[in-house]
Order: sequence, then C-alpha cells, then structure tokens
Amino acid sequence: MPTTPELPVVIVGAGPIGLAAAAHLVERGLEPLVLEGGSSAGAAVREWSHVRLFSPWAEVTDEAAEKLLAPTGWTRPDGAAYPTGGDWAEQYLQPLADVLGDHDRDRVRFGTTVTGVSRAGRDRVVDTDREDQPFVVHIRTADGHEERLHARAVIDASGTWTTPSPAGASGLPALGERAAADRITYRVPDLNDPSVRARYAGKRTAVVGSGASAFTALAYLADLAKSDDGTGTKAVWVLRRGISGSTFGGGEADQLPARGALGLAAKAAVDQGHAEAVTGFRTDAVERADDGRLVLVGEDGQRLEPVDEVIVLTGFRPDLSFLSELRLDLDVRLQAPVELAPLIDPNQHSCGTVYPHGHRELSHPEQGVYLVGVKSYGRAPTFLALTGYEQVRSVVAALAGDLDSADRVELTLPETGVCKGGGLLTTPETEADTEADAEGCCAPEPTLVEIGTPAATASTGDTTPTGGCCG
Repeated sequence: MPTTPELPVVIVGAGPIGLAAAAHLVERGLEPLVLEGGSSAGAAVREWSHVRLFSPWAEVTDEAAEKLLAPTGWTRPDGAAYPTGGDWAEQYLQPLADVLGDHDRDRVRFGTTVTGVSRAGRDRVVDTDREDQPFVVHIRTADGHEERLHARAVIDASGTWTTPSPAGASGLPALGERAAADRITYRVPDLNDPSVRARYAGKRTAVVGSGASAFTALAYLADLAKSDDGTGTKAVWVLRRGISGSTFGGGEADQLPARGALGLAAKAAVDQGHAEAVTGFRTDAVERADDGRLVLVGEDGQRLEPVDEVIVLTGFRPDLSFLSELRLDLDVRLQAPVELAPLIDPNQHSCGTVYPHGHRELSHPEQGVYLVGVKSYGRAPTFLALTGYEQVRSVVAALAGDLDSADRVELTLPETGVCKGGGLLTTPETEADTEADAEGCCAPEPTLVEIGTPAATASTGDTTPTGGCCG
C-alpha cells in the first residue's frame, strides 16, 4: 500500500462542486480522483437540463476551474446570461471533466458508484492508529465489478439528488405512496418532451411542496393548460402551511429577477384558475380510487378530490449510508456538519444571509473527510454554487497545509441568494426587465394574499421550508 501522502484525494461526485474541488487540488499540486456514478459530468444536473438556473453564468463557474480550462480555448459564456441545467453541464462541467482527465490521467472515473468509505483495517469503533491509516473506498462499476481504492482524504460532493423527500408530512413515505409510484414523480417534469407532456395534458395533477421547484411545476402546468393540447389541465397545489405575502418570494422586489418572476408566475397560475391551493394539508396516505386515480388523505382525515398524477417537490436529504463507518458529527435536525448547521438553519437564514464558512465548519472527528456542496447542507434548502466553490477552496487549502489561506474564507453573496430550484425558460432580456431594488429574498413583512379560489384561504401553518429559499 502506498504511503498516505502518495495517495490521491478521492472526490465523490462529478458535479459542479466536485469538479471544482478537483481543479483546486490540481492547482495545489495534489492529485484528485473523481468518482462519478453517472456516465458523464453533471449527471444529476442533466436530469433537470430543461430548468433554467436563477444564477447567471458569472455565479456558477469556479475560478480555479476557469484557469484550468483557459489553455484549451474555453471562454465563459456571457456572465449576465442564465444557463439551463443542460447548458451548465455541456458548456462548463463536461469540458472541465475532459481537461481533468486529459493526458491519459485517470482523474475522473464515470460509471463508478461509491458503496462505502472507512479507514483501512479500522471500523468506526477502533481507535488504535486510526488517523495514521489511509481511507479505504469501496466502489462498484457499471458492469457490477467491485473494487477497493485508497485515499489520503475524501471529499464527498455527491449531492442529494438521488434522495428526494417523500410526500408524507412525517418525513416518511405516506401510506400507499410507494405503491402509487406509477403516478408519482419527484422531479419537475419536462413538458417539452412529448411523452411527458402527454402524461399531464388534460389531467388533474397535485403539486406537493412550497418552494422554487413547486413554483416551476405550477408555472409549467399553467402554460400547458393555456396551450392547444392542454385543455382541461388543472393543478392542485398542496401546502403544509398557509399562504402569506412571502409565500411567492419577493416578486418584483426580488433582487434576483429570475426568482422573482418565477414566484409571480406561480401566483398567476393560482389567480387565473389554472391551479387551486389547498393549505394546511399534511399528507398521511395515498389511496387508489376505483378508476385508478389517486386520492391524497390528510392527517386530519381530509380527502382531496382524485388526481391523475402527483408531483412531490418537498426537498431532498443526504444519503449517508455509504459513510456509516466514518466518525461524522452531524446536526440532529439538518444532518449537516454540527458547526455549520446554525449558520444555515432555514428557520433563521435565507440564501443571502448564510455566513461564509470553510474547512473548520466542515470538519468532523474523522480528520480528512469533508462533506461539501449541497450535501453539506443536509436538509437545508439554502445552498448555492458560490458557497460550494468557496467551501472547496478552503478545504483544499487545508489539505495542502496552507491554513492561512484555508481560514481566510471570503464570500460575497447576492443579498437575495439563489437556492435549490430553477427559473423559468424565459429569455435573459425578459428577466432583466424585472425591477430588483428592495432588500432580502422574501417580502419584508408577511401580508395576506387574495388568491381567488375558495380552497386557498390564508391561515397560519408550518413555517419549515420544504424547498427553495423561502418556500
């Protein structure tokens, strides 16, 4: 076995933050090894390729990555333009992965799933010489072959995309939710895809969730309802809380025009009758009607009218299963590093009020392992790419022994911030026309909103975000 300093730093995930970590390692003269379960860079991003980001190009590329790309002739797209997920993957992430793997260097391995991480010869119980042992990383390739690798450190940037939260208000799947999987999706549907469009056209669809992704789905379904092939399309917006002025974000006062426009589009979907809002509804069960449609049943016994489809957009959570042999110190509520959790608590912070943080807040009792990117936020929905890039810059500096740089965490965020979720497929010119001159990402004070549908009465409810910055 090579000595620990000779081993690579293993990075789990070839998404934006994982590849940025690899770029910083190369800049520092350290060898990265990126392990990606998908077949290409940004595999998770590609699954929402039809959704536009709230952040412009200037905020979704990393400085070290740009330096690595520059000799190849790559130039960053217009910094003021808003990429879709597909743009981000094709125009930035894939070229970055290609240059990292150039010159026959096996720095990025696709089709490689990490199944376990531990210390060589030490389970989580054993103390003796623990910190002197390299990390052991178990992997499974696309053809089912199992392999064991060794690493000097592990940076987990695998994200949360594969573990969406369920419809059940308890955090567990509602009774019957798994059995109804044929009519339930946990992603914003791509209604430009003819087969997907046919699934929702003319149908009654429940959208469960109150964040940016739910806004996007409502807006998409409203557009479908107004199209020639969408006659009869109807959305039922299921919220666990009531509706106030902050429900739809900052609107025209949002300092991120794309996000503000999205909230206004969701509100318009309700105001124009394309969606009806059901508030204070906590899903307890999903039942089949006699005609095969689904009936959502609340904890109080309330039964909604049958729907043809259900779109569950209640956030995501980290997959910690393959890290079970490591000594991690995670907050009991958010499942984020315990030092980071109070800085990102969605009950206290929106995207723009998250404090700059780096390797110290991301450290664990198991020295040399870091959860970064959206995975570091656990269940908090307030993450944005700029934060992740600064995280890995600090972490890599610490791994290189440059603690002065690692501790000098510098991050300037848009005051409104950009959280998980995306904008509508509008043109940058349209987005730029929206006024954005007030403070904060949400309305400064909650005010009641007249929705125009009997089901959408304003009431107090759960204030825990289920997705998006202030969702």
